[in-house]
Amino acid sequence: MKRTIVFGDIHGGLKALVQLLEGVTLSENDRLVFLGDYVDGWSESAQVIDFLIALSQKHECIFIKGNHDVWCQEWLEKDVVNEIWFLHGGKSTIESYQSIANTTKQKHLDFFNAMKDYFVDENNNLYIHAGFSSMHGPSKEHYQTNFSWDRTLWEMALTMDNRIKKDSLSYPKRLLLFNEIYIGHTPTLHYDVDVPMQGCNVWNIDTGAGFHGKLSCIDVETKVFWQSDVVQTLYENEKGRNK
Repeated sequence: MKRTIVFGDIHGGLKALVQLLEGVTLSENDRLVFLGDYVDGWSESAQVIDFLIALSQKHECIFIKGNHDVWCQEWLEKDVVNEIWFLHGGKSTIESYQSIANTTKQKHLDFFNAMKDYFVDENNNLYIHAGFSSMHGPSKEHYQTNFSWDRTLWEMALTMDNRIKKDSLSYPKRLLLFNEIYIGHTPTLHYDVDVPMQGCNVWNIDTGAGFHGKLSCIDVETKVFWQSDVVQTLYENEKGRNK
């Protein structure tokens, strides 16, 4: 049976990703969807990209681009350090590339360039890093930065009045476009939750792996989820994004 497994933000935590995959027990039929932010945080950002490239040769993988990936891609391409990026995890990413050959950097840049802004599966489920603002869907989005930055979709879904039914004229049009929507970007730790969260038909899989949380993934059909240990315990001498 083919499963679709969705992964939250990794943020350079290769040890957590390896541990998580050991718990999932993948089959060759599984499709893996990664929601972005592979880099910036723990010390193995470059190594995460190497690992994901190798993983994609064994399994069907969909890689969504996150805001941190946009920053890293720009640095690999132009060798210019964005000051905001540097202060929000970019420093650890740059350090992880210190012993990486230029040929490998080019391979990684190609990987970033090939990432998707979003993906819609055969069951009309949307996978996107952050969100979108257009009531007509991401294909009609005027501001593509929303794909990796928008939080209004999640905030709306999380605060929706449950008394408003789907057939109501008041129900948000964005939420009616898809069967389910899977996002990362906004750590569930912000709500004192350390497991994947649901708001209406939106599922947030970012459980704060870049901070003091765990790395999570979830089976789209069954909603069974798996988690790593708290990532900080796997990198005891590091702070990640806890700065």
